[in-house]
Amino acid sequence: MSEQKIEVRVTETGNTMQVLVYSKREDRIEVVLGEGVHSVKCELLPTANGLAYVGSAMGREIVYERGRQQVQADVELENHDYRDSRRR
Repeated sequence: MSEQKIEVRVTETGNTMQVLVYSKREDRIEVVLGEGVHSVKCELLPTANGLAYVGSAMGREIVYERGRQQVQADVELENHDYRDSRRR
């Protein structure tokens, strides 16, 4: 399985950064910031309006600017069962 990375925005500075996706579901995305012993795990939860995912790591707020429906479509695409699509 290849490592999936997503781009998040740090709200304080407005900078974007690439983070490694640890797990991804419609109701939560777990990401890892940094590498090695200095890495930090962060949980991103959907906003009230469902247009983004937000979380906090080391006192800084980070935002993944994709909606809940877009993430659900991504998860379904990643978990597609190819056995169902074979010819009979």
